[in-house]
Amino acid sequence: MAIFIASTKSISRGSGQSAVASMSYRAGIELEDKRYGKTHDYSKKHGVKSTDIILPSRLAAANAEISHSGL
Repeated sequence: MAIFIASTKSISRGSGQSAVASMSYRAGIELEDKRYGKTHDYSKKHGVKSTDIILPSRLAAANAEISHSGL
């Protein structure tokens, strides 16, 4: 029997954290932070099993598609 685990963590820009850098690291992908003009590249990271985006029910019902870079 499979066990599903989901966790969340707050990202605080006031503490010097970047949501784009955090998403890039967790997903193991390359993302561009347009606000600061930086590119965060964690595409060589291993062990990422899944990078699903769970949408609110209203967006899911409208068949919306959002990519990591779109968030």
